Amino acid sequence: MSKHVLIIEDSGSFRMVVKVALERAGYEIIEAASADEACTLLDGRTIHVIVCDVNMPGMNGLDFVRHLRTTNYKFTPVVMLTTDSQIERKAEAADMGVRVWITKPFQPTYLIEAISKLCPL
Repeated sequence: MSKHVLIIEDSGSFRMVVKVALERAGYEIIEAASADEACTLLDGRTIHVIVCDVNMPGMNGLDFVRHLRTTNYKFTPVVMLTTDSQIERKAEAADMGVRVWITKPFQPTYLIEAISKLCPL
């Protein structure tokens, strides 16, 4: 059975880099350019891991996770991607159950390792 990863990232080029790396690792990818778009894509889909940017226009990544925790996906593991290294935001994310916080830039292999621990193929 394939493992599905939802990538929420407003930068199209960065989203593509993450998508290609995860597809090569064997994951099936669902993409969203915003948290609002991701909310509509979640309806009825099987999602095993969510990779979400923190700083996005509109609903940011932390607001998305806050919303996510009120849905049927409340136990879905979340990996946050950010250029922001503020300890307070990282602590807030951890309090909401975010399992991994990755600061950009990073090597795709680091993300693949983190996801494979949360959701082995």
